[in-house]
Amino acid sequence: MSMYQVKPVCGGDVKLDLPACMYKLPNVHAQQGNSCTAEHALQNGELDPAVKALEARQDEIMRKLYEMKAVVDGLAKTILTPDADLDLTVSSSLSSQSSTAFRGTTDLDTLLGKDLGALRDIVINANPAQPPLTLLVLHSLLCQRYRVLSTVHVHSSVSSVPPQLLSCLGPRHADSYARHLFQLGFTLIWKDVPKLQMKFSVQSMCPVEGEANVARFLFKLLTPYPSDPAQATLVDSWVDTAFFQLAEGGAKEQAAVLRAFNSALGRSPWLCGPEFSLADIACYCCILVRGSTSSAPANVQRWIKSCENLGHFGPAKLLLQ
Repeated sequence: MSMYQVKPVCGGDVKLDLPACMYKLPNVHAQQGNSCTAEHALQNGELDPAVKALEARQDEIMRKLYEMKAVVDGLAKTILTPDADLDLTVSSSLSSQSSTAFRGTTDLDTLLGKDLGALRDIVINANPAQPPLTLLVLHSLLCQRYRVLSTVHVHSSVSSVPPQLLSCLGPRHADSYARHLFQLGFTLIWKDVPKLQMKFSVQSMCPVEGEANVARFLFKLLTPYPSDPAQATLVDSWVDTAFFQLAEGGAKEQAAVLRAFNSALGRSPWLCGPEFSLADIACYCCILVRGSTSSAPANVQRWIKSCENLGHFGPAKLLLQ
């Protein structure tokens, strides 16, 4: 029971107009020049200079962050491959770009798999007493195909290295700190090892040993192996003959190999047919090491001149001077 009654102040059918949002902002997606132009746009359609300065500052910050990320990735690669002494780094170069167009990173993604944000670095441990001439030739060919960051280190197990070995991959380049500008890394470490070793991906790939096997890996970055099994087997056979018989065999074995060369080159201009292949690179470099160019048969002499005319073997010949 109520004490008293009061008449209603307003009727129950009164409708209140409540706001649907707290506050309104101009449409930032409106086109410049119309009635809905954003506040930061000027009357002539140009952006405010303050906005331009802010965008430029943001771009500069992003560029520096990307460079820092590339440096960190490079240090991580070095930590995962603890064969190089950083204080003994002697050169880092961006090899000269040839007139031929570079193949894009799509080719490397297909061959090596995608590695977003990090430079694909091929690390090779080689003994300075046995310079890998074949790999230096392949390095020169890779530089004509890709943007290669070439670096030479000296391991603490080696007391001294001749100057020509320290500069075998070319001079130091000013942009070597910016690893993101390169497609491929080629790191050569002069180290006291019994057999040449290559490390590419320590997480998913075991080390590759032997100059012949490393040469096969590098050559596949330039051109695919022959699709014909017989032709591919012929190339591999000549590569093995070069490293195991010509380079390491005795005088009689070397003479037998040169006779086999002479017979094969009598049927075709190159060892494996009409096309220049890895077999020609390996055999030519092994002949240079043995110093048997002057006593070679006629067909081999003609083939040697053909190899020299290509201009690919300059780095190998410099080390033997």
